[in-house]
Amino acid sequence: MAVESRTIKVDMLARVEGEGALYVRFRDGALEDVRLTIFEPPRFFEAMLRSRAFGEAPDITARICGICPVAYQMSAVHAMEHAAGMQLGGSIRDLRRLLYCGEWIESHVLHMYMLHAPDFLGLPDAVQLARTHGDLVRQGLRMKKAGNTLIERIGGRAIHPVNVRVGGFWRAPRKDDLQALVPELQWGRDAALRTVQFMATLPMPELEQDYEFVSLRHPGEYPLNEGRIVSSAGLDIAVEDWPQHFEEFQVRHSSALHARIKARGSYLTGPLARYSLNFDRLPAEIQQVARDAGLGTTCRNPFKSIVVRAVETLYAFDEALRIIATYEEPSPSFAPVEPRNVTGHAATEAPRGLLYQSYTVGGDGLIADAHIVPPTSQNQATIERDLWSVAQEGQAMADADLQARCEMSIRNHDPCISCATHFLDLTVERT
Repeated sequence: MAVESRTIKVDMLARVEGEGALYVRFRDGALEDVRLTIFEPPRFFEAMLRSRAFGEAPDITARICGICPVAYQMSAVHAMEHAAGMQLGGSIRDLRRLLYCGEWIESHVLHMYMLHAPDFLGLPDAVQLARTHGDLVRQGLRMKKAGNTLIERIGGRAIHPVNVRVGGFWRAPRKDDLQALVPELQWGRDAALRTVQFMATLPMPELEQDYEFVSLRHPGEYPLNEGRIVSSAGLDIAVEDWPQHFEEFQVRHSSALHARIKARGSYLTGPLARYSLNFDRLPAEIQQVARDAGLGTTCRNPFKSIVVRAVETLYAFDEALRIIATYEEPSPSFAPVEPRNVTGHAATEAPRGLLYQSYTVGGDGLIADAHIVPPTSQNQATIERDLWSVAQEGQAMADADLQARCEMSIRNHDPCISCATHFLDLTVERT
């Protein structure tokens, strides 16, 4: 179709965790402006944490998100322990990694099956997907339940777990309790392999982006809770050096902060970054599964993030089974932590990407200051860059088709403010 001046404006993202809108404007056949506008009011969690006891941070931060509460808990406990000058290993470390596996499973599966796959199949939502691919949806729901059960068994409940504490866990699960999960996790691993194979068959739009990837990197494992912060442009820093290299800033069209690397600008964190910076940390068998699915050692097509998430889901099932096989109940289940007048830093890998937290704790054990940087705020500028590329390439599309492609592009990154589905009101202005 001939393209003249027009504006595509989506006033509200429906069924999302947060409130946002999309604005795309063409003038005289050229793309003039693209904005992902977030207008959810501030929630003041950082202010809420001030003057609270340092041990309360895991339970308070877990309420930030109902889909990835473990990520917020893990970053909080690691930051507090960093402030106390301690690093835990052994079974407590294994349990934390196992708990995180549960969250990766339930979050990645929810995104792939319920929120993102309908886009690739030309379907409006997961309800219609269930009508056309009933067995597939049932498989996804069972996989997600396996992840939720893992979180519940270790964390006390599946949503906003309550068993995590600074220094360890209030109560460690018994070995038999975890062994009872093995048959379903083994089924889940097989289902995750089928998921990789299925997601690899979806029709993928062609788009290669020159991202600067940022993620954790650990010397001996695919990153979850620990590691140094690295980037594809050569950044390699300790987590406590975050403030020297990264900064947040406000843009007029968003109530959520954007983030950038001070020396260069926007970057991408999340599955594509983790995979591309840590492919060699995946087990050889899973590396081969990824290759068979058409992925290289690096993936720069954001639409293929659904395949990368499937690979990470397979890894999470595999890692959960490995940990359970060697698990021994820690006794005691936590180590005492003494507060110091110092600032602690931590970063972990939430399903959507790097999650950084820092806390200044006084000698009285009260939090004097808190700083939380979620993955979505770090990725906002990059999501807008993707939208710019998609809109430029698709400017000849009909409005409805371009809208769908832009929504799909946002869902590639599974942002917490729009954990996908669909946009409501669309206004098109032509001149």
